[in-house]
Amino acid sequence: MLRHVVNFYVGKNMFEGGLQKIQNDGELGDDFEDKFNVDSTQMKAVGYFEAIGGALLFFTLFSKTLVRIGIIMMNIVLGTAIFKHYKSGDGFEETKGALKFFGLNTLSFLETFRK
Repeated sequence: MLRHVVNFYVGKNMFEGGLQKIQNDGELGDDFEDKFNVDSTQMKAVGYFEAIGGALLFFTLFSKTLVRIGIIMMNIVLGTAIFKHYKSGDGFEETKGALKFFGLNTLSFLETFRK
């Protein structure tokens, strides 16, 4: 039961984050784009990827396979975000949110294999 609650929590947050990137047409500000060396089309693609991954977590009660696909999609985005933050010189505080969701996703992914 806890896995389903965690999946809904992470899915909701990631879906909203992805929609925010899509609605802003991939624009997150010049400072952000310069710091992480991304352009608006890349951010829009990430937004779609993140929103679809988040939406797949809402199927937690019905399909372990869809949840696993969603978790993998989101962990790719989160892993890249963590890497970009560390590469740009950011510390733990700036990556704390991504690390939290990455950890929750990883635990949930491992839990889907338990019988």
